[in-house]
Amino acid sequence: MADKLVHAIADMREEEALALTKELLSAGTPPTQILDDCRAAMEVVGQRFEQGQYFIPELILAGEMLKAISAEVKPYIKHEAQAKKLGKVVLGTVKGDIHDIGKDIVGFMLDVNGFEVYDLGIDVAPEAFVAKVREVQPQVVALSGFLTLSYDSMKETVQALQAAGLRDKVKVMVGGGTVDQQVCAYAGADAFGADAMAAVTLAKQWTR
Repeated sequence: MADKLVHAIADMREEEALALTKELLSAGTPPTQILDDCRAAMEVVGQRFEQGQYFIPELILAGEMLKAISAEVKPYIKHEAQAKKLGKVVLGTVKGDIHDIGKDIVGFMLDVNGFEVYDLGIDVAPEAFVAKVREVQPQVVALSGFLTLSYDSMKETVQALQAAGLRDKVKVMVGGGTVDQQVCAYAGADAFGADAMAAVTLAKQWTR
């Protein structure tokens, strides 16, 4: 049945995916297994997008399916383990960019992997990141951007953290669109996450 869930999500069969999720949970399937299936399905969706089989509408639908599935799964995870949070992450799409699909998936994955996530939303000004970092004192700041114009905003946000005397207190990751090592260096970030799982891996390394 687990394979069925992967296929249902990857093939954009939303109602079937939700029904399968409920069935799996009722049957006692570990919620972490369902999330692994979600990750596997999103990898397929990402590949199909890269190959030109899927486009932005499919990515949006996949993001909506993940939100719906996570709403079903979360109570079971909370019930399964009121575990100590691994750390805090302040997350947002930088100023001038309104793309939220990738950010939402990263936030979801960080959340279910045990992080306390503060999602500031889209088009977030550098000052807003600074204010939130000051308020919640996270270990990690995750800057998302899909458009090339977001690279300057990422750089400005890192500079704002520096000016506020907060840069050395946090690790900064960047991601989204065509963000790579070059963009990471330009922005002055510590690392870039190629996908949601890479972001989780980085966050875990930084909060050990």
